[in-house]
This record gives sequence, C-alpha cells and structure tokens, in this order.
Amino acid sequence: MADGLRRLVGAESGRVLQEKLESWYRDYEINSCDQNLNRCCEIIELNSEIQGQLFTILNETSREGGHYAGVETIKTRLLPWLGTCFSCATSGRLFETNLSLAQDSIEKERQLRELASNQTFQLQELQEELTSTRLQLSHVQQDLKTSCAQEKDALRKLDRLNDYEQQIQILRDEISILDAQKSVLQSRFVRSRSPSPRHSESKSPSPLPLRSCSPGRARRTNASRRACLVARFGDIYAQERLDAETILRGYINDMEMVQRIIYIAAVESFHAAKTAYRQFKIRVRDTLSLGHSGPESLEDAVLDYIVRHEDLYDVQASVNEVIRSMNINPKISFPPEIDFIVISTLIRELCRVAFSMQTLVPPLDVAFGIDGELFSETKYHRSFESDFTAALVAYHVWPALMENDVVIVKGEAVTKRGALWSHRSRSRSRSRSRSTSPLLAHHLSRSRSPSPLRSGSPSKWAY
Repeated sequence: MADGLRRLVGAESGRVLQEKLESWYRDYEINSCDQNLNRCCEIIELNSEIQGQLFTILNETSREGGHYAGVETIKTRLLPWLGTCFSCATSGRLFETNLSLAQDSIEKERQLRELASNQTFQLQELQEELTSTRLQLSHVQQDLKTSCAQEKDALRKLDRLNDYEQQIQILRDEISILDAQKSVLQSRFVRSRSPSPRHSESKSPSPLPLRSCSPGRARRTNASRRACLVARFGDIYAQERLDAETILRGYINDMEMVQRIIYIAAVESFHAAKTAYRQFKIRVRDTLSLGHSGPESLEDAVLDYIVRHEDLYDVQASVNEVIRSMNINPKISFPPEIDFIVISTLIRELCRVAFSMQTLVPPLDVAFGIDGELFSETKYHRSFESDFTAALVAYHVWPALMENDVVIVKGEAVTKRGALWSHRSRSRSRSRSRSTSPLLAHHLSRSRSPSPLRSGSPSKWAY
C-alpha cells in the first residue's frame, strides 16, 4: 500500500488536475463548445486515473487488514458517499460496479478456497479407499492363486485315483478270465479222472446261484459319455469334414460329388463300426461267460469291459473296409490316380465315434436317407445352395444322428426341383470302373474279409 501511495504522491496528479481546472476556468468563455468538451474529457480522464489509483490503494489497505477489517468504515463512509454523490452520474455507477465486482471477486476467491479444500479432503479419502481396495485385491488374488494350486493338486490326485481304479478293474477282469480258464481246465481234469460214465451221469449239475444284477460302470457313466460323443460328432462335422472337403476339392471340381463322397464315407463308417462292435462284443461275451461271477449281469460286464478296452478296437480294419466299400459304390466317382485313402483321417474319427456310440444305452446311429426322398425339417438343415421351395432331397451332405427314432443332431441336405428325375439319370449315367492303386492295396491287406451281411445286402447303397 505504501508503494502505491508513494507513486501517487510522486506523480503529482492532484496538482496537474488543479492546474487544468484553473486553465479551463480562465479560457472557458473564449473557448468553443468542442474545446470546452475536450478540456472536460481530459480532466475526467485524469480524475479517473487518480480515482483508480485510490481504489487500488483502498483494496490493498483492506486486504492487509484481513477478511473483516475495515468493513464498518466502508459501510459508514464509503458506501453512503458513493450512493449520494454518484447516484445519477455515469462515473458513479461505474465506481459502484467496480466495487461490487471487487466484493464478488473476494467472495468467489473465498468460495474457491473452500471448494479446493473440500476437494483435497475428498481426494485424500478416495486415495485411502483406493489403497484399501488394492490391498484387498492383492489378498483376493493371493487367495485365488492358493485355491487354484489346491484345485490343480486335487485334480492331479483325482486323475491318479481314476488311473488306479482303471488299472484295478483291468486286473480284476484279467483275474476273472484266468479264473474262468482255470475252472474250465479243472472241470476237464475232473471229467478225465471220473471212474465211469454211469457215475458221472448220476450226478445232476447243481443250478447256478441267483445273483442280484446291479448296473455296471458303463451304465452309470452313460449320460456323460453320450454328451461327449454327441459333441464330438458335431466337432467332426465342423472340422474334419471341412478338412476332407478341402482335400477332395484339390482333385474334384464338382462340389456335389465332393459332398456325396463325404456323406457316403460317414454312413459307411457307421456301418463298419457297428459290424466291428458286434464281432468284438461276441468275443468278449464268449470269454467272460466262462468265469463270470459278480453282482452285475453278464451283459453289463461285457459292456463295462468294452468301454474300458475301446483301445482294442481295430479301427484301421474298419477304415480299410469303408474304403473298399466306397471303391465299388456306383454313386460316386474319383480320379483313377487318387484313392479315397486321402480322407482316411475323417473316416478314422467317424469309426471311433461310431464304435463308442454303440456302447451307449440305447446306442446312437445315423439316419437312413436316399436321394429323392421328401425333405424333413426335423431331420435335416437345408444347405445354402438349396432351392428352398423344393420338397425333395437332391443329395445329402451330412447324416442326422438318431437315438431310436428321435433326432439328436440334425444333418444337412440339398433340395432341388426335379431331384427324383435327376437322381435316376445320374444313377444310369454314372459308373465306376478303375483298379485299386498299390497304396490302397497295402492298407486293405491289413483288414479282415468283408462281412457276408454287408456284401449280400441288396440295399447297401440306398443312401
């Protein structure tokens, strides 16, 4: 404040203002109107500068006294004087406005300081909450890691337990087979040492003891195995089928022929797997019937044994059987320099799934389908190249999966108008006559002879 007052005194603005007033008074009568107005404006401007400096000093003085110092003086002296002296003058209104703005500015600064203080306090609280939350999160993450480690350890122990149970069951089955063979040998030994036929005929065989039949492990896991096999069938349609389609498109330009080959491969794979399952089941039943003794029935014991020993299934023999059947199928053709063995991966996976599906109760199978049949919305999806107004199936892309007469997974078919006449003309015109390549002969040499049921069936290629 002292600096501002010193500058105001040193500038001698008051003396200059007094001199200008005296000069104007002396020349007022001889000056023109414009000259008098100019003199008045100069004096007003100088007076405004002086007043501005005085108000600056007033603000600095009041600020030095604190928030409430000098309030009474301003109320009793300055404000009444401003109201009486400048109520009608423009300059008075300007001064009052400046003072009001100054007061508003002071009040806003105070409010801003309070707001900043509140925000700082809230920010500190948020930082404390954030720190606490991070600490809790770290504890939760640590607990989660511990739980995951414990869960993995439990799963490893459970896997080992399952392996032990499977090994124990395999050993029990082997013991049962050995006991059966031992019983047969003992019975033969006893018969060979019997004194006379008459004595042996006098003894009637004792009836077999009645046993309570309880469901085996295969039946208890039937639902879970069924869900896994149905999902695997869908995966084959989404992955292996498309891979086989890509391979065939490298040799065949006709997309319809490619899709027909894949469909026939799927149907033939199920036929071959079912035949292999029946033969495998007969051998297992004959072996276990020699010394079967257990709470479950013989059929359950046979089913359990097959489920636990599916790795004994000769899948390559079924693959060779499928390829042989496809080579003599008149509905499909293939370049003579290439064999159907190029899609053996698809055939192998289908045979495995089909064999496992026969162990379910009831078993799953693919639907029967022929070209020219009436399209069924409950059994098939229409392929994108279909005529959606057609009612007949031109050809099948993928078979439907059935459980008895109920559709489990829909297949895919192509519908076209005139499909029946097109099917008949294709059947008359298409033929297949080519020799088997050495590569295919090498794989077929490992397979068993074709089933008489298969070779003698009159409706083998009805799909």
